[in-house]
Amino acid sequence: MARRFRIFALLLLAAAALTVPALADSGPKPLLSITVEHPPEAPYYLDLLAEGPPYDDGYRTEEDFAGYDQPLLQAMRDAVPEGWHLCILDGDLIFGDLTGEPQGDAMIHTFSYYGVPDTYRILIAAENGAVWVSDAYTRHALQTSATLDWAAKAVSVPSPAVGFSLQFCSTFLPTLVIEGILLALFGYGKLRRNWIVFLAVNLVTQGALAFYAASNTLSYGASTGVLALVIGECVIALAEGCLYGYLLKGHSFGRAFAYGLTANACSALAGVVLVEPVWRFVVSIS
Repeated sequence: MARRFRIFALLLLAAAALTVPALADSGPKPLLSITVEHPPEAPYYLDLLAEGPPYDDGYRTEEDFAGYDQPLLQAMRDAVPEGWHLCILDGDLIFGDLTGEPQGDAMIHTFSYYGVPDTYRILIAAENGAVWVSDAYTRHALQTSATLDWAAKAVSVPSPAVGFSLQFCSTFLPTLVIEGILLALFGYGKLRRNWIVFLAVNLVTQGALAFYAASNTLSYGASTGVLALVIGECVIALAEGCLYGYLLKGHSFGRAFAYGLTANACSALAGVVLVEPVWRFVVSIS
């Protein structure tokens, strides 16, 4: 009876863990990382431009920019082409900042969350009076990158295959770490066979998820990638639970199934926190 109670408790924990991150907006989000090579010597601001009107409710207000260089902000607003708006300045649902982070001789600007536009332009305004707006580019992956050579005023965008590969690595690597730790905590780490099963299942399921998200993005646009991943994660959580239930050795089916659900929930929740730093690292070594 006590053993059944423990299994039941684990299942409840797994179900709760799977539900909470879903409600808490878990899972990989749209992300665009821009590397500025040979950046302006003078201080500058960089923002994305998106087509159409900005987000209705305004994620940011003027008070959020009180500490910024106001003439420089005005220079950015004056340079916005007709039919476009500034993502950060106009308050879209997007995480990021007008200032970047140094990485060697370059600057890295990272934008994430639902406000990252499918089709975007880059706008830079520097204190020395230089203002520049790029051509329009389209994202073909949920998470992707671009390189801006400021000296040449040129933007290079990787092929969709590169974007999908980076996206896969940025989610697969932390998944292995988190779910591997949980595999040991659930008592399955003593058998070498269980680790082989763990790696094989993750390669198959994560590969299937990446292919599904990529196909969905190519067919319907990058903005639908989030929904595709949410649906895919739910299916994979159940699939992995069943696979682990049959393939993991040393404990009952119920315990292995609970591990599969809990591991997926924890890795999805951790993805909210880890997606940007892991993505930056993967991009930096590519």
